[in-house]
Amino acid sequence: MSEKRREILVTSALPYANGPIHLGHLVEYIQTDIWARFQRLRGHRCYYVCADDAHGTPIMLRAQADGITPEELIERVGAEHRRDFADFAIGFDNYYTTHSPENRELAETIYLRLKEGGHIVRRTISQAYDPVKEMFLPDRFIRGECPRCGAPDQYGDSCEVCGATYSPTDLKNPVSAISGATPVERESEHYFFRLADFEEMLREWTRSGHLQPEVANKLQEWFEAGLKEWDISRDAPYFGFEIPGAPGKYFYVWLDAPIGYLASFRNLCDREGLDFDAWVRPGSKAEMVHFIGKDIVYFHALFWPAMLHGAGFRTPTAIWAHGFLTVNGHKMSKSRGTFITARSYLDHLNPEYLRYYFAAKLGPHVEDIDLSLEDFRTRVNADLVGKLVNIASRCAGFITRRFDGVLADALPDEALYRRFVEAGAEIAAAYEGREYSRAVRLVMQLADQANQYIDEHKPWAVIKEPGRESEVEGVATEGINLFRVLMIYLKPVLPVTAAAAEEFLAVEPLTWADLERPLLGHCINRYRPLLTRVEESAVEAMLEASRGDLQKPAARPPAQEPQAQEPITIDDFARIDLRVARVERAEAVEGADRLLRLELDVGELGRRTVFAGIRKAYDPQALGGRLVVLVANLKPRKMRFGLSEGMVLAAGDGKEEGPFLLYPDQGARPGMKVR
Repeated sequence: MSEKRREILVTSALPYANGPIHLGHLVEYIQTDIWARFQRLRGHRCYYVCADDAHGTPIMLRAQADGITPEELIERVGAEHRRDFADFAIGFDNYYTTHSPENRELAETIYLRLKEGGHIVRRTISQAYDPVKEMFLPDRFIRGECPRCGAPDQYGDSCEVCGATYSPTDLKNPVSAISGATPVERESEHYFFRLADFEEMLREWTRSGHLQPEVANKLQEWFEAGLKEWDISRDAPYFGFEIPGAPGKYFYVWLDAPIGYLASFRNLCDREGLDFDAWVRPGSKAEMVHFIGKDIVYFHALFWPAMLHGAGFRTPTAIWAHGFLTVNGHKMSKSRGTFITARSYLDHLNPEYLRYYFAAKLGPHVEDIDLSLEDFRTRVNADLVGKLVNIASRCAGFITRRFDGVLADALPDEALYRRFVEAGAEIAAAYEGREYSRAVRLVMQLADQANQYIDEHKPWAVIKEPGRESEVEGVATEGINLFRVLMIYLKPVLPVTAAAAEEFLAVEPLTWADLERPLLGHCINRYRPLLTRVEESAVEAMLEASRGDLQKPAARPPAQEPQAQEPITIDDFARIDLRVARVERAEAVEGADRLLRLELDVGELGRRTVFAGIRKAYDPQALGGRLVVLVANLKPRKMRFGLSEGMVLAAGDGKEEGPFLLYPDQGARPGMKVR
């Protein structure tokens, strides 16, 4: 291999130590693992590290609810996370925790250097305080009525119904989600990181190829709005690291969480005798690449490089963001059985099938992907079973039964083999650019050619003709070598299957360099089925098990019991004009994570534009032509994205379940009154 050997540190965002890993999480870890395995396969020195994000108020409260210490909680959850990741063949070189001596030391070092540089200031602020629990409340632990649309039981920072963002003090009838008490205002001194001190550096860094173009463009909106100071402190009681020289004040979890990347790597370096400083000093020739979800871009693409730069550490080489996962076109839902934990999947299905399916859907852009369970079953059966391993199973029997397991000394079609090898350059470029869907498509095109070659030469028929045995040995040897090439290409995606294929081929672990030399005159082992078909019954059993998770206790602090709304009269209800409407067009709203812009046909009432807070639950392309229920006489509301001329009805508990759009029965027409 002619390319220079690279040194790469790769990370995924840290899962929170407060609950199980689910399929939405796995999009990121599988995406990262494929890339890291590809780099190692090419001969590069690539370390993949991660850790549990173990600090914060939710951890503290969950531990209290379980009657254990936070340390016991994070140890228990950490063990579960490690087990799930291992069973999905996520090949971490180190999986650690942010509650570690290495992370404390690095967090204090970075903070003190920023403070010495004049980038930390103190200011007294007013916060919501729970008088019963005697603690300040994070925004997500305050609930109340949205100040804009009046939706009940909304979080203290944003409304999941209309998409509005606001301060907790703007909520109507706010309550503590911990005790149910009405919060009071109290003052406290906090510590702030002066992000604006690094604006010039960040403007240059974000436009220098470290980010995807769409992410860099998104960041321009934040630059234009002005970079705000970042509150990096929290008051006791809090589970985390106390700020040096500030008794009773703790580092906000988001300060020490990304530092956990370096702490995990530091732990690995100390264990294996690596030079940590050589990797993290400014000007280091090593690469540092972060894979993250699109919802945490702000922290990683602004705060993180600014903190590192200000504290004298190297900045990331690249930060690559991905979209969210939907299941069957909707946000994962417990009631539908599609809020699927890693363990529920593992109890019923081969983890490599999900790795392959995600790879077949993942591209380099910040786009959501959908796990269509029917498409999942069909694609895995057609591609992996019907095409890939079928090549080996069709050829191996001839070699083991007729030729004592020994491959021929030459390939009958050297040109075909060379075409397979030459395709590696394009496949490698696709992996490198995180275009896994293109890499998979190219590999499956080759698999089709390999099967076509076997079909054309019909070894099962030729073997019956006396004197033509050597032809069959050649065709089977060609097929097995083409299969070997395909397994090298798919080894980053299917590491467990690749290991089984290496055992069948009786070879050392395959590398990219092995492409150049076909396997000839070599004794292989008896073929055993590498993969089997996905049965519909297994998918259904997984869904049923996921629905069963509804019966398990929730891993979150108890919220106040919902209260019945004040009764209304029939006259009040008669004032609401509910109409059937057809979605003519749906599209995501730029700059609004929760909103979709819906163009509705309301029959005799004409066309309406409605902004609906359902983006995380619905793929806009899947909504075209669907009927919905519209509040047609709601006063139009001017939003910064445009005028919203009504509201579509949806159900949900305002927490994890929903929103679910309400659909009229078949036969309803746009403009009909809902009675």
